[in-house]
Amino acid sequence: MQQREEKQLEASVESLVTRVAHLKGSLQSFIYKLENEYERLTWPSVLDNFALVSGQLNTINKLLRNEKTPSYRSQVIIPLLLSPDRDEELAKLTEQRVPVFSHEIVPDHLRTKPDPEVEEQEKHLSAEAARIGPELAQKQIQILNKLCSNLLEKLNNPRDDRDSDSSALRQNKPSFNPADTNALVAAVGFGKGLSKCRPPGPVAPGHPGQPMMSAGPALHQVTVAGASGHQAGMGGQVTQQQPGQPGKMPSNIKTNIKSASASMHPYNR
Repeated sequence: MQQREEKQLEASVESLVTRVAHLKGSLQSFIYKLENEYERLTWPSVLDNFALVSGQLNTINKLLRNEKTPSYRSQVIIPLLLSPDRDEELAKLTEQRVPVFSHEIVPDHLRTKPDPEVEEQEKHLSAEAARIGPELAQKQIQILNKLCSNLLEKLNNPRDDRDSDSSALRQNKPSFNPADTNALVAAVGFGKGLSKCRPPGPVAPGHPGQPMMSAGPALHQVTVAGASGHQAGMGGQVTQQQPGQPGKMPSNIKTNIKSASASMHPYNR
């Protein structure tokens, strides 16, 4: 009976070691890709590596939970030989990670409990969990579930949320001023608000609309226009205004204007 249990234990340990070796190879390959092939690594490839590692871990868990697998908790490992010297066989089995099996290394490698720092953190968390009552814990659980549900909804429906946000933004902040729009429509359609000033009236072709006389501060210009073949002897003169009489027309200019008007009269033709 004892021999049979020992054989089952050896077979299960060998199977477990083989599964762990496969898992180790997958992890090493994945880490190598992350460190050296990250430029060519794609997201589907990363997901495939994660799926492979997850499947191997599930296989190991199924192996440990199998009815034919003996309980490893009932097995005790006792160091029979401790030496400060280097052990080549041990270094080969552990891939150069444990070259010496000494009193300093044994407590870490054969530990069945967490490290003291981890134990302290676990005790602190357990004490905080004990102080929280069931009602408060249930409220915190509900709040956390609500936050997770809202986050999942936003992740699952990003387009709907984006469209709704953009429509709400358009409704809250209009991109035009209704008063300016109405004023523009009234100005274009009915001329409301436009200036009432109009340009000068049309001038007949061939007759420039020049004034008979324009007075400046120091000069006077006179232009006389007549019919064809009957023009005044003097088309225009420029005279200097006499000092002391601003705005008064000289006598010689008046005589020229009268003679030009008499020649243009229809009875004089």
